[in-house]
Amino acid sequence: MASINIFTPAPLTAGGIRNPTNNSSRRRPNSVSFVSNSPESPPEIELDFIAPKPDGEGSFPVDKAKAISGEKLMRSIMLDNKIELYATYGKLMNCGGGGSCGTCIVEIIEGQDLLNERTNTELKYLKKKPESWRLACQTIVGNKENSGKVSFKINPNLWFVLIGCQFHQFDEDYGIFFSSSVCVKE
Repeated sequence: MASINIFTPAPLTAGGIRNPTNNSSRRRPNSVSFVSNSPESPPEIELDFIAPKPDGEGSFPVDKAKAISGEKLMRSIMLDNKIELYATYGKLMNCGGGGSCGTCIVEIIEGQDLLNERTNTELKYLKKKPESWRLACQTIVGNKENSGKVSFKINPNLWFVLIGCQFHQFDEDYGIFFSSSVCVKE
């Protein structure tokens, strides 16, 4: 049960002046109580994080999480759920969420309308990138009123090529080429 105090103003005298010595003329609180019949839970956003690398079978793993709408940045949600956000370079050189490095890029696949607008920082770092690209450290998930689902790819600036059992990735922003084996031994 909750209550609200509503103050009643002191009555005026015949001349339109309040008498400060008259105890009956002071503002007195009137309490109004109310009971909520249905406790509402805050709206939630479901998140699908699509990994940048295919697994041994060639499919892209998807990590899932939930967050209360409008309360956290995408980067915080990913770190809280131990979801890998950074590519090799970003692991070493990220700014810790300050919006000054551009290493936490994600591509929104579904649910763009459930996110805040691009910030000035994003406009600076992503001016030549598609509108669906966002910085996880600048993206607020939800607006405290909406609920739904957001799907996105982690590190969309990485290019991947699977040749035989070798996995090759090229980071277009930093011009770095990586190779690793993705063969599964039975």
